[in-house]
Amino acid sequence: MNQTLTGAKPLLRAALKQDARNIAPWIMLISALSASSVLAYAWVFPDLHARQQLSATLGANPALSLIFGPSRDLLTADGFNAWRAGALGTFFAALMTIFIVIRNSRADEDSGQAELLASGVMGRQTRLAVAMMMAVLASIALGVVSWLLTIACGGGWQNSLMLSATFTASGLMFAGVAGIAAQIGSDARTANSIAVATLGIAFIVRGYIDASQAGEWAVWLTPLGWLEQVRPAAGNNGRPLLLALAFTIVTAAIALALHAHRDFGLGMIAPRRGPARAGMVASVWGLALRINRGSLISWLIAFAGLGMVFGFLATSVGDVFASNPAMGGLIRSGATTQAGLIFAFLVTILQLVGIIASVFGVQIVMRVYAEELDYRVEPVLAGSLSRTRYLASNAIIAFVAPAVALLIAGTVIGLVASAAEPGIAAGDVLRQAAATIPAMWAIVAVSLAAVGANPRVRLAGWLAVVATFAITLLGPMFRLWDWILGISPLWHVPNVTAAAVDWSGLGWVSLVAALLTVVGFVGFGRRDVI
Repeated sequence: MNQTLTGAKPLLRAALKQDARNIAPWIMLISALSASSVLAYAWVFPDLHARQQLSATLGANPALSLIFGPSRDLLTADGFNAWRAGALGTFFAALMTIFIVIRNSRADEDSGQAELLASGVMGRQTRLAVAMMMAVLASIALGVVSWLLTIACGGGWQNSLMLSATFTASGLMFAGVAGIAAQIGSDARTANSIAVATLGIAFIVRGYIDASQAGEWAVWLTPLGWLEQVRPAAGNNGRPLLLALAFTIVTAAIALALHAHRDFGLGMIAPRRGPARAGMVASVWGLALRINRGSLISWLIAFAGLGMVFGFLATSVGDVFASNPAMGGLIRSGATTQAGLIFAFLVTILQLVGIIASVFGVQIVMRVYAEELDYRVEPVLAGSLSRTRYLASNAIIAFVAPAVALLIAGTVIGLVASAAEPGIAAGDVLRQAAATIPAMWAIVAVSLAAVGANPRVRLAGWLAVVATFAITLLGPMFRLWDWILGISPLWHVPNVTAAAVDWSGLGWVSLVAALLTVVGFVGFGRRDVI
């Protein structure tokens, strides 16, 4: 074996054994996404009429194309599965391998574990190579498990194979991206941010192209668009997978080349020196702001960019509505207007922006426990600082920062959309964004209650985000009962341009958010701090 990879086999065995419990849930959940689509299809859409109705509904909603991609064949279970699980499955597969590579390469340097390993008989490239090998094995395992599970639930073997292959290809491609990010970032957190931001941009570009119906050529501008061209259950074209494989090889080679010339423990982006004087970190409020400053700046810029993208998308969906026979008929009959359809589209877009903003808030809350695990909280609380004040300094940022981000996105969307569509008022879009804030706070409050009262169930914060996403965007399609749809806080957000706006549901959501916040503060005051 090449000396640069000395020790790879034993390290790979040990790392897989240690990280298997982190990888397995990703594989099972993504596989379940595919298998459940096949199972649910026959139950929810039992006859041809229901399936034709589904196809017409999805064709009239560009917001769903933004998230799930184009719906090519909704008259079969495999075609529905390819639409519902395709784009989301590739996104989550990429997210899985990003976390695997960063966690087993750059994060080990930050914790000091890598230095301990390097003191033994190990090649310079071994750790990064092993991290990417783990991502490769996880991607292959995901493809195999997803394929077998989907077939077991009634999916066609060839269609399911092509869909599962896109999951594997996505994981492989972004394992290479994560390897490069691990060399660029000054620490594991920065590397994760770079890789996830790259994935997010690729996903948004792909969604914009699909929702605006920009044309087949435009799909090739993003790696996730390549996988879309595989067309599972609607052509089964395997050639784009070769392009994904070539992308993986190139990015992995670049990552290994950068790693060979990078100083241990440092990234190509050098960390900034700290201030000579304490400045804004002289108080607990300044400390909380300083800890989250990097993510605050990044997220706020990202939301301004999202506002631009979604604003321009809103200006193009008018033509999409007009070209749709059902929507065009409604407009011509006077039942609605093009501006009304566009605003309904913007309501859905702002719900999606609200979910993204909740991810921002949950991330800030999770940072509280991360600081605790790094033994930085107990020394801060050893003085006269109360637990309530410490948690409040972080909780305020977790609530205010996502709200500001949501308003920034709403403002930009409104300005861009109103400039192109006279029937859309920028003020109405901003008011709709403001109405979404309490629902977003309720999701963040779930995370705050979990971290504050019992960090062992902190996963509830992320589960709340996922559940809200699934119920809000997929619940109406699956004809779920109102009491289930009402679990999502966003279901209670009214359309502010309606003739009679009902704010009562949002009032109850705000009350729930307040109660969960109280649970978090009371629990944090009583539990042990690491």
